[in-house]
Amino acid sequence: MSTSSLPASDRAPRLRVALIAAAFTADGLLERLGAPAYAALARSETVPALRATRGDSPLDTLVRLFLLQRPVNAAAAAAALPLEECVQDGWVVREGDLVRATVDVRPYGGPEGQDWFIVSDLGCAVGGAGGIGSHEEGVVLGVGGASTTLAGITVRRPVTSALDVGTGSGIQALHAAQHATRVTATDVNLRALEFTRLTLALSGAAPADLREGSLFEPVGTETYDLIVSNPPFVISPGARLTYRDGGMGGDDLCRTLVQQAGDRLNEGGYAQFLANWQHVEGEEWQDRVRSWVPAGCDAWIVQREVQDITQYAELWLRDSGDHRTDPAVYTQRYEAWLDEFEARSTKAVGFGWITLRKSAEAAAGNPSIVAEEWPHAVEQPLGSAVEAHFARQDYLREHDDAALLSAHFTLAEEVVQEQVGLPGAEDPEHVVLRQHRGMRRATKVDAVGAGFAGVCDGSLPAGRILDAIAQLMAEDPVLLRDRTPQAIRLLVEEGFLDPVR
Repeated sequence: MSTSSLPASDRAPRLRVALIAAAFTADGLLERLGAPAYAALARSETVPALRATRGDSPLDTLVRLFLLQRPVNAAAAAAALPLEECVQDGWVVREGDLVRATVDVRPYGGPEGQDWFIVSDLGCAVGGAGGIGSHEEGVVLGVGGASTTLAGITVRRPVTSALDVGTGSGIQALHAAQHATRVTATDVNLRALEFTRLTLALSGAAPADLREGSLFEPVGTETYDLIVSNPPFVISPGARLTYRDGGMGGDDLCRTLVQQAGDRLNEGGYAQFLANWQHVEGEEWQDRVRSWVPAGCDAWIVQREVQDITQYAELWLRDSGDHRTDPAVYTQRYEAWLDEFEARSTKAVGFGWITLRKSAEAAAGNPSIVAEEWPHAVEQPLGSAVEAHFARQDYLREHDDAALLSAHFTLAEEVVQEQVGLPGAEDPEHVVLRQHRGMRRATKVDAVGAGFAGVCDGSLPAGRILDAIAQLMAEDPVLLRDRTPQAIRLLVEEGFLDPVR
């Protein structure tokens, strides 16, 4: 489908009214389909949803038409939406007594219960790509796990300007429009910009400034308070599919994106990305990704997953539908991936999040750069946890050990203590503090750490609490004060203790 054949957005508000009136919304879908059929859609399985929509209600019609891309009776379509307008504007085509959708429309619930709609190419909203290789090279995807992950980790504070690099179908721009005065969205694929226009219009959001081009080229030297990007980060041999392959070798696209973001951030601004990075023989992945962080920025790098090169190649060969091609072609393409990795001494590929923040401390040569591996479950949305992470880093940079002992702390919300040991033993082998919010971290502490955390209610300075613990445990209070600040620092850094400011 060319850009000129995409639907017009002028009367999208009228279509939006019809969709909501028919309960073609995220909540309406769940109620109509039921949890099993709704979950099956995420696995690209449509049979349960087809069975659940065998009726003739407007909602059944819209699910089959826009979400499942099945032809529907023209009379049923006319009862569900302003059919003649939708035909004229290009949302659907009429073929005799049948109506077919020209684009994929997926209901998407906003963070505050908004009824939003993501518009993408046919077959690209349900369950991710699911064999996208059968489409043209410039295909535009809908909602997927990566896009919702980025939306969930993004810091959501009111800002003047936001930039979505590689906007695709406009999911990140749609989120940003809720808290940014101005939103700019860029993409090398002109069709993606048109889909973003449709997504914003059909979701009732303000229009964005849409610009064609690669990475930061379309915005020149302009700066922003927030930059987000779910880029085509796949490390692949060549650039066969725009939606996944960035056209640069190895992880160069992600490196370039991160390195160039610093110059486009305003003071205090955030840049947040999803990325892949190579695990290269003889090199620590943390050192590799730390080297991408631009001057003047703090960074929090979280590796969420690691795949060996065979797993990685197979994942993306399936994603593009290559596993359903001629076996000889599949083998050739698989070999090409392994040749690419071998040439780059790559043994595995990491996936994760990178957050930058422009700060005066970093500009003065004292950046906070944390690179960690955290493959465990987290509680989304995490935007507030990301902001809190950098606030804690600021606090720790400003407080030496003596200042920590004079400070007051409170135990963070929903932190519990677990004692681990043999049944019936008088004393536990060790004590674990566990978070039930945010990153859901767990950390082992000794008796002093457990006792300290347990009594932190903000009323006493840390040093006074340690003196009391020393008396109870018959320890030297001076030695205890000397050895404990590092443990306090770790509990603050990981969010178990909150400083009283």
